[in-house]
Amino acid sequence: MLEQFLLGLSVVLQPDVLMYAFFGVLLGQVIGVLPGVGAITAISLLLPVTFYLDATSSVILLAGIYYGSQYGGAIASILLNLPGTPSSVVTCLEGYPLAQNGRAGFALLVTALSSFVGSMIGVFVVVLAAIPMAAFALKFGAPEYTMLVALGLVAASLISSGSHLRAFSMALVGIALGMVGADANTGQYRFVATESLADGISLVSLAMGLFGVSEIIRNASSFDERRAKIDLSFKDIFPTKDELRAMVSPVGRGASIGAFFGALPGTGAAIASFMAYAFERRISRTPEKFGKGHLPGLCAPEASNNAAAQTSFIPTLTLGVPGDAVMALIIGALILNGIVPGPRLIIEQPDLFWGVIASFFVGNVILLIINIPLIGLWVRLLSIPYHRLYPAIVLLICVGVYSHRNSVTDVLLTLVFGIVGYVMKRYRFEPAPVLLGFVLGPMLEENFRRTMLLYGGDFSVFVTRPISAVLVACGAALMAFTALSTLKSYRKPWKTGGR
Repeated sequence: MLEQFLLGLSVVLQPDVLMYAFFGVLLGQVIGVLPGVGAITAISLLLPVTFYLDATSSVILLAGIYYGSQYGGAIASILLNLPGTPSSVVTCLEGYPLAQNGRAGFALLVTALSSFVGSMIGVFVVVLAAIPMAAFALKFGAPEYTMLVALGLVAASLISSGSHLRAFSMALVGIALGMVGADANTGQYRFVATESLADGISLVSLAMGLFGVSEIIRNASSFDERRAKIDLSFKDIFPTKDELRAMVSPVGRGASIGAFFGALPGTGAAIASFMAYAFERRISRTPEKFGKGHLPGLCAPEASNNAAAQTSFIPTLTLGVPGDAVMALIIGALILNGIVPGPRLIIEQPDLFWGVIASFFVGNVILLIINIPLIGLWVRLLSIPYHRLYPAIVLLICVGVYSHRNSVTDVLLTLVFGIVGYVMKRYRFEPAPVLLGFVLGPMLEENFRRTMLLYGGDFSVFVTRPISAVLVACGAALMAFTALSTLKSYRKPWKTGGR
């Protein structure tokens, strides 16, 4: 494996290939910062460029945009509470409070370091376990994916810092929103008021509204012109020894979760970041600190989504199975160059396979190098007066949402979701479970219906297949533990004489 990896390094360190790797990660970071645009838009626009490049340079360029956007997405999440990418939604929960407390530079450096370590762990997993993990992923059928998604929805209750019941209800709202549009099996329209909703509600529109526009309304309604304290001294930006020590375990756990979910077709970085955050909150001895700028809640999801971004190439390159729309575009780029990804790619095209994997290592080093000097520049955004910053943010949101599907309805829905998100926050309903339910709901429905069709409506298949049975047991244990902790929290006030 080491010899093969060195072969890949010799490919990616060629000046022209290295230039494409640098351009890809730089463009990806910029795309990640811009709210609503996303890696898929940039890759779609650059796909014609692959006609003029060889296959290796094409995939390295497009892959750099993809994992570079994971870094960039955290920047807007921390500074402006705008998730630049779906996987950076969780970063808003801890990163934005840190920025409000005058530690924006610290939060940006922590995310850069966590992203780098998570990516390196992801690369390590790809190098050592690409073939075994691909074989394991093949064992996941419709029942396993159904239970995996159901487990993710149960974990949604752990994301909220408030009531678990409210979090479950918000996840159900997200599932309901995910059902809008054409049915995947029959093609029948469901809850479609206008033809523009035939393709469903845009994830970008929902995320930008619930997190970005709602925050703008909240701050604008307070008429508060105070700005976050800006301190760019090295002492305050760089983590202390105790903080670095506190990061080690969450980053390791987050990267492990991300590496696992990234290797499964159809899951991806967004689900991995939610699961990493939920896991950290569940095992924490101080769960009340989450949502207020808690360090493990920031670094674990960042390590997770970046590790998932690396390992998502395992099913793409070794099985020819795209895990999401971005991976489908990368497969398209390979096919345009006359290369069919699959089990024989590693044998027939070793330069391409190991060159792409080695580019992950080189690209993430480049990202770390260019991220740290730019921290001061990004933090300076907070010095701009709010009344001047908000119109520009709203304009960026509208442009990003419109460019996603060229739909005016999506822009209007973004504003509506912004108002809804503002009302939700006023009444202590967390928006994060809504987004998770929206992402996982269609996957749950599709895989559940497929399972019922394949096994004649037999529900016992979920407990007779080993992997599915383990996931059912994990979900049941998690629900029981959550119910017990909720009962204890309700009994405490009565023991202390409260109502």
